[in-house]
Amino acid sequence: MTGAWSWLTDPANWSGSGGVWARLLEHLWYSMLSLAIALVIALPLGALIGHTGRFTGLVSGVANALRALPSLGLLILLALWGLHTLKGNIALLGPAIAVLVILAVPPILSNTYAGIANVDPAARDAARGMGMTGAQVLRKVELPVALPLIMSGVRSAFLQVVATATIAAVVSLGGFGRYVIDGLAQQNYSMMVAGAFLVALLAVIGDRILAVIAHFLISPGLTGRAARPRKASATTADLVVLKDEAEAQT
Repeated sequence: MTGAWSWLTDPANWSGSGGVWARLLEHLWYSMLSLAIALVIALPLGALIGHTGRFTGLVSGVANALRALPSLGLLILLALWGLHTLKGNIALLGPAIAVLVILAVPPILSNTYAGIANVDPAARDAARGMGMTGAQVLRKVELPVALPLIMSGVRSAFLQVVATATIAAVVSLGGFGRYVIDGLAQQNYSMMVAGAFLVALLAVIGDRILAVIAHFLISPGLTGRAARPRKASATTADLVVLKDEAEAQT
């Protein structure tokens, strides 16, 4: 740990193309791109299944199948395929992003489906009674009510993607995983520990940022943050009692 602290506090390790700031941008690029693609895939699919109630078995089947895939083995397999069929940086970047997307889809898909499927049927009936179409019910009622669970799935996916993005270094890509892989090859364990610490720190900070975003996106009525009506003050209550007594006497 002392060696890792010395490595982290060395200004030379923070500058240049292999410095911490450059590796941070690479790690964020892989993670956020993968998360965005997973959202585009899983959010509409989960919302559609939860709204219609069809293909519900697909959610658990797909989620469990994707979770069972070994990330490192799949990355190497796709990277070998990419080197033979693709050209340029996409030959390695594409497989790495694909693995991270596969990892991020299950929690978002499952939580989106579960959140919408568990919306109170009375709320749906009330919305339809007001003349809303199915799409309007989904957009204005079901999605807002399911948002806490959806955001929980997004946070879970983010943590998994950030942690697993370190394997991108196995196929010569960047990110904080570069410190882990290079440190192992060079037997520089201070670099390895520092790289692992940076990944953990990024995951924690990112999760806190998503929690703050969720705080502002989710309706206060769903989280118990809604302002409660103030109770009448003692002075006001006393005045009411005195007024009633006066009226009774007259």
